[in-house]
Amino acid sequence: MLVEVCANSLESAMNAEKAGADRIELCSELAVGGITPSYGLLKSVKENIGIPVHVLIRPRSGDFSYTDGEFNSMKQNIALCVEMGFDGIVSGVLHTDFRLDVGRTKELVELSEGLKFTFHRAFDWVLDPLQTMKQLEGLGVDYMLSSGQEKSALEGIALLSRLNDEAASCAVMPGGGVNAGNVHKFKDSGFKVVHLSGTCFEPKLKVVPKVSMNAASFLQDQGVFVSNVEAIRKVLKEVK
Repeated sequence: MLVEVCANSLESAMNAEKAGADRIELCSELAVGGITPSYGLLKSVKENIGIPVHVLIRPRSGDFSYTDGEFNSMKQNIALCVEMGFDGIVSGVLHTDFRLDVGRTKELVELSEGLKFTFHRAFDWVLDPLQTMKQLEGLGVDYMLSSGQEKSALEGIALLSRLNDEAASCAVMPGGGVNAGNVHKFKDSGFKVVHLSGTCFEPKLKVVPKVSMNAASFLQDQGVFVSNVEAIRKVLKEVK
């Protein structure tokens, strides 16, 4: 069984390789479901990691429907990953009604030619998972990462198993809460690959900071926070 580890840093990637992982999905910010790693992290991982690395291409947290500018940045990041010699891309696009954006996803797959392509957990939002998987297979997607549209892959194992039975060319990759205590259930159910982060919290500070830099109010799946022209103009009017 192939084990893919979602690594959010160079240290995580090196630990995954040291532990014997077969492959890495490289990203940043696990707390928001992952976003595209920086160029510096990409370069460092490329210089220090020997196992295959697939790179998450997601320009921001929130939903999976993107502006033209966001989509253009995704395409440029894929081009960079191809140029740098990475092994795979992890990405995907939906319409705001949770249908697969076939056109834009097709563009991303085509730009990733020569690399493996994983459609990420945006799949867990689609309304018709079986039909969507067939569409993804038609686009040439290699892997489909999903928790079976539940909070964890174990809770969603029934749908995942059905998808796995129906799949013709796309490998269904359970992900979400996979650990040493339950991974055997996925192997016993016939899955050939699993996805996990394998993280443990490591405190770095001896004291709790007075002011938190985290803002839970910004974490909303239904949309994104964007700098507002009028809000900024009002501030400028007061000081200029």
